Amino acid sequence: MSDVVIWGFSTNKIGDKTYEVHFTPVVQSPWHIYSQTSPEGGALPTSISFNKNPLAVIDGNPKEVGKIVSKYEDVFGVTVKYFDGKADFVQTVKVRSNVKTNISGSIEFMICNDEECLPPQTVSFNIPLQ
Repeated sequence: MSDVVIWGFSTNKIGDKTYEVHFTPVVQSPWHIYSQTSPEGGALPTSISFNKNPLAVIDGNPKEVGKIVSKYEDVFGVTVKYFDGKADFVQTVKVRSNVKTNISGSIEFMICNDEECLPPQTVSFNIPLQ
C-alpha cells in the first residue's frame, strides 16, 4: 500500500520572509486522492495539520492545484471531489525573522479507485525553511 502514494515536499521562497510549501502526492493509476473540500459522508478529504512553531506563521489554508473531478458516488451517496492525475497542495508560510527553521505536521488522506478504497493514512513531514 505504501507504494500507491509517495509524497514529495518542497519549498519556494517567494518573498523576504515568505515561502510556499508544496505537498505533492504521486498517486499510482487508477487510484485517486481527495480534495480538502470533499464533503462529509464520502471518502476522507485530505487534511494537512501543522505543529506550532513560534518562528513561523501559517498564512491561510492550503491552495489546491490540479484538475479536480466532482462525481456522484452511489456507494457514499454524495458528490465527492478528487484529483484527476497530478495534485499539489500549496501552503504559504511566513517566518518572523531571517532564521533557519522547519515547518512540521502531518497529512491525513484516503485513496480510492473505481472499485475500492484503502484505509485512511497519515504521513508526517518536517520541511526546512531556508
